[in-house]
Amino acid sequence: MTGGERLMKAKFTRRSLLGGAVAGAGGMALSSCSLFGGGGGGGGAPNTLPNPSLPEGTDTIPQIEHIVILMSENRAYDHILGMLGHGDGLTLNSSGQPTNTNPNGNGQYIRSFHMPSECRSYTVPGNSWNLTHEAYDGGKMNGFVTNGNTAASMGYYDSEDIPFTYSFAGTFAICDRYFCSVLGPTFPNRRYLIAGTSMGLIDDFTTFYDIPSDLAASPPNGTIFDILNKNGISFKNYFSTFPTMALYPELLTKYPLNLANILSFYSDAKSGNLPAVSLVDTDYLTNSEGEGQDIQVGDGFLASVVNAVMAGPGWGKTLLVWTYDEGGGYYDHVAPPAAPEPDNIQPSLSSSDVAGSFNIYGIRVPLVIASPYAKPGYVSHAVSDHTSILRMIETKWNLPALTNRDAAASNLLDMVDFTGSPAFATAPSLASPPSILSNACLPGTEGTIPPPSAVVSSPG
Repeated sequence: MTGGERLMKAKFTRRSLLGGAVAGAGGMALSSCSLFGGGGGGGGAPNTLPNPSLPEGTDTIPQIEHIVILMSENRAYDHILGMLGHGDGLTLNSSGQPTNTNPNGNGQYIRSFHMPSECRSYTVPGNSWNLTHEAYDGGKMNGFVTNGNTAASMGYYDSEDIPFTYSFAGTFAICDRYFCSVLGPTFPNRRYLIAGTSMGLIDDFTTFYDIPSDLAASPPNGTIFDILNKNGISFKNYFSTFPTMALYPELLTKYPLNLANILSFYSDAKSGNLPAVSLVDTDYLTNSEGEGQDIQVGDGFLASVVNAVMAGPGWGKTLLVWTYDEGGGYYDHVAPPAAPEPDNIQPSLSSSDVAGSFNIYGIRVPLVIASPYAKPGYVSHAVSDHTSILRMIETKWNLPALTNRDAAASNLLDMVDFTGSPAFATAPSLASPPSILSNACLPGTEGTIPPPSAVVSSPG
């Protein structure tokens, strides 16, 4: 999370954000096997249905009644799951140590290293449009340190640091070719999650009011919330400090009753009253895994959401998707491939911005699907992005695609199996997160970065 993101998200508490007409928000048949093979679901066009032979709104996956989406903040795949032991993670030598490197610009290289502390440094890697494109380095993935970022870009965590995350990812199904949607930061990527386009937005803004009017407009085909509402499909955006729905401001006044405090998520899960689609936002000041935060607090928040879903009476008909909005400036070794441009809206570039388009995916990030029907220990290699979550929702209820990007996206359904008895009909027992009473990270508590042993004379 950039400084701008932090300021904006700190500013918009539930009370200040939901003023005026919005203030009341706080109280409140399987089609064919081809849908689920190889990531499936792509190949259409905007405003077309996944299955044109069925009416819009037809439930094609009755085994699932609730889709829960939890999007964490600013971490790349190798940074979080690079040491998982399955999936395409960091390259290890015979001693089990990573050999991945990036040049530091001084004739040396920084080798991937275990982070010396669970505290994310206040001097964090940058994740702007420019810095992320420079890190991408034309597909060489060699610019994570020389683009002006710190050597912290090359750090990683493992199961000792985030035990619940590793247990969760190792038990259920993961995708090791899931990329964020834009080579850029939080706001444009979260816009893709709910609309399949950023409407030209490439960076974050210091405050909500700084978003230019031409970039604040809603997409021509609307958002996934508009399509769900049109078809009478229930949804909520649960949040603590800032709802993703606010990135298209019109949504706040259109759907005030679909915004809910995070505490309502836990009570709704416990009572079996989750809506058909739940978008769960982290608390960006405490457990989002942003700068100045203890990643173990984020591990605990993930555990609280997953455990609430698994313990609730709706578990047997739930599919939970967990991912990160973008890479946060952290290293990943897999170059993002070409992507369909969502529409004819080009990036809103200034004279100082790196030239680019929306024809490439962003940095690879973790994705886990948890459900009774998830394939145990499965690794999907289907190229996917945030619009794949849209495509999953569209596939389930036969809803029209919003843009070219989600129309062509994988629907992630190769990661589940509806053909037999569900593997996780009884929710599994997962590792407990560390007992962290407070997010007590302070400047200077992140340890020595990079460790001297991580500075090497040659790559590999």
